[in-house]
Amino acid sequence: MTETHSKLLPAIALFGASGRMGRAISALAGPAVTARVGRSLGGELGLVSSDDALGCAEVIIDVSTAAACASLAARVAGSGGPPMVIGVTGFTAEEDAAIVAAARHIAIVRSGNFSLGVNVMLGLVRQAAARLSALDFDIEIAESHHRNKVDAPSGTALMLGRAAALGRGVDLASVVVRGRDGLTGPRPIGAIGFSVQRGGGVIGEHSVGFFSDEEILTLSHSARDRSLFARGALVAAKWVVGKPAGLYDMQDVLDLA
Repeated sequence: MTETHSKLLPAIALFGASGRMGRAISALAGPAVTARVGRSLGGELGLVSSDDALGCAEVIIDVSTAAACASLAARVAGSGGPPMVIGVTGFTAEEDAAIVAAARHIAIVRSGNFSLGVNVMLGLVRQAAARLSALDFDIEIAESHHRNKVDAPSGTALMLGRAAALGRGVDLASVVVRGRDGLTGPRPIGAIGFSVQRGGGVIGEHSVGFFSDEEILTLSHSARDRSLFARGALVAAKWVVGKPAGLYDMQDVLDLA
């Protein structure tokens, strides 16, 4: 995104500015980021308090932590805005409920992954799951991320799992298998399994395998540069301004729903 394009963006308050994703968004958006909130005030990034940030924003992008994001969403909803773009994962049930409640009062775009490629992949996974019977095809989701990622499975992996479950008309919670160790017994029919790797500086690798006795279909996505997520977050930030209250995702932003 060039400097010319950044001028077309709304004024952004960036929460989580000192993290990897925050720095990528800040670099891409340039002067459209009017305030940055992070772990410490001042310094290289020119971080400010949340009060100062909210006073000059047309939209909030939050890539901080689940607890901080849920608290911020409740606060912003109480004051009627501005809208939010949330790129945080790993919410507890209580924190998730806070986001849902906030979306009754403000527009929120929440996504575990802002990549265009991943969002197209979600549709393909849903279609494949709908057409490949659970009696014949087992579904396994694998993901790899850098050593510092704190939640597992990743938000993107869970999105892919929900897409597969939706294709089969079931709730993911009723068929999910998050780990295997020891004497586990045969694989349950219709289960959706997850496997996780953490190491090095891996940005994000995801695959969904459909396994039958005769063939294997694999859909995969590999992130090569963190800027692809930043670019998607900025597309969402531009889209959400002026939208009615509600909880949206990148399928809505990209008109893929």
